Amino acid sequence: MGVLDRLLGRSGPDLATLPGALGDYARMPLPGKQAGLDDLPMLAIDFETTGLDDRKDYLVSVGFVPVDGDDIVLAGARRFHVRPPVGAGVGVSATIHGLTDDAVSVGIPIGEALDRVYAALTGRVLLAHYARIETGFLGEITRRLHGRAPKFEVVDTLELGRRLQPGSAFDEPKPGALRLWRLREEFGLPTYAAHDALLDAISCAELYLAQRAELAARAAAAHARPLTLGGVRA
Repeated sequence: MGVLDRLLGRSGPDLATLPGALGDYARMPLPGKQAGLDDLPMLAIDFETTGLDDRKDYLVSVGFVPVDGDDIVLAGARRFHVRPPVGAGVGVSATIHGLTDDAVSVGIPIGEALDRVYAALTGRVLLAHYARIETGFLGEITRRLHGRAPKFEVVDTLELGRRLQPGSAFDEPKPGALRLWRLREEFGLPTYAAHDALLDAISCAELYLAQRAELAARAAAAHARPLTLGGVRA
């Protein structure tokens, strides 16, 4: 561990030396900011949790689907519940995601959930709506289990939605304007049930493709360069 790691409070092994999915992810170089979006491999992902605080709340459900270029790869879509710690339950969050204590009690252990996420994310950019939930929980869980967390390349459809809102970049969007369903509505995309991890991941993937097409059209009209990861990453 280097001096910078100690100063920043980071501890634990070099993740690239670990066996398994996390080590594979850490060893795989992340796409550079000049990577074009047309063929960029991504993983649209959604977490359902017991709250918004990644230090005290729990992950209870995960859904993800790969996105390869213009294709949402449904064959790679997965959804699974995650078992909370002994004595913990879903609490009032059940009114949001609809998951009961009984449903999550038969979920997989958090370590196995982490392995599945990193296995799917290896070589891909993390795509999410309001991605600080996914990156926050994923980073905190990884630090808890392994001492430190890797870097993520992230594209956030909420931030792309903010960029595409009419008016000045300094104008604050109207309340609710950046909600996933509202942004989908603007592109004429169908309405799905909210707070199902897999459906939300698919919803995010579909929205991203629509947003990317709109951004590309605007770039072409302005005779600007083709879109790259550096131009859209969070």
